[in-house]
Amino acid sequence: MAPFLRQRYHLSLGETGVLISASLAGSVLSLVPWGFATDRFGERAVLLVGLGSCGVALVGAAFAHGFWPLFALLLAAGLAGASVQAASGRAVMAAFPLEQRGLALGIRQTAIPIAGFAVSLTLPHLARVGVAWGFGSLGAACLVATAIGGVAIADVAAPIDAPAAVSSPLHDARLWRIALGSALVVAPQMCVVGFTVLLLHDHRGLSAGRAAAVLALVQALGIAARIGAGRWSDVVRSRLAPLRTIAVVDSVLVLACSVVLDAPLVALLPLLVVAGVLAMSWNGLAFAAAIEAAGHRRSGVAIGLQQSVLNGFGAVYPGVFGALVGRTSWTWGFVAVALLPVAGWRVLRGLAG
Repeated sequence: MAPFLRQRYHLSLGETGVLISASLAGSVLSLVPWGFATDRFGERAVLLVGLGSCGVALVGAAFAHGFWPLFALLLAAGLAGASVQAASGRAVMAAFPLEQRGLALGIRQTAIPIAGFAVSLTLPHLARVGVAWGFGSLGAACLVATAIGGVAIADVAAPIDAPAAVSSPLHDARLWRIALGSALVVAPQMCVVGFTVLLLHDHRGLSAGRAAAVLALVQALGIAARIGAGRWSDVVRSRLAPLRTIAVVDSVLVLACSVVLDAPLVALLPLLVVAGVLAMSWNGLAFAAAIEAAGHRRSGVAIGLQQSVLNGFGAVYPGVFGALVGRTSWTWGFVAVALLPVAGWRVLRGLAG
């Protein structure tokens, strides 16, 4: 929807980045409280209240006039929608034994690229009619999901062998390192994947529909990549070792993209797709590592902490990246992004899990 938002609201690239990150910014403020609520009241109640409120906010965004009202409603959607992270993640992790959790959570994490694939194919057509149709359809989808969740989701009791919580995850230095490392590794997902449509539309002259089709391909392959990464972590009995490998390889791929941004599309597109797919593949690994470090009884708070740090950085990246590209070039923007996963690898190096 970004090209249509820019056209309707006369936005700069930096302002567009701020809107892209608005929901993430809202989630930063609410993820830990939602985590406490999940540990206290259970997954089902949190999902119903949070996801339903998110749907209402997105429907409201369809009627927003101007940058700031739209920003406020997207921020509210993020505040409410963050409930899904703790509620669904906690339920999945409790329902499977250790040797299956990577695969189980990898499947759960495919929700994001599945949704990304669907909206990449549909939203450009809806937004061409009007951006209100785009936001309205997103809000309606959340409300439908709320109704389904009310029927399908049940609270999961702690496993019999789950250890009692000794202290709050907020005081766990290892959990903070996992959160910070993953927040650095997420930069290519936010900037390379998040700006794929704008890069191909504004810089390389593709139509919004064709550019969105490339993003849809990234999302479709990202589904398999998340499942594969989760299974990989089960096989090697480690969440963080595969994550560190992915961070280094994706850094190299993003740097390679920076070299061919103005080359023929036959050279750029394969690298861009592979870099985007790899950037989306690892999220479940960090999610699982955080939960396993905290234990089930405090897993809601652990998810909230890890995702708060992740989304806090993720909310900043698009605006900074858009401003950097506007002041310099797409090439220097990609070079800067390529450095951050290496920094994440450095934070996670030597950490067991």
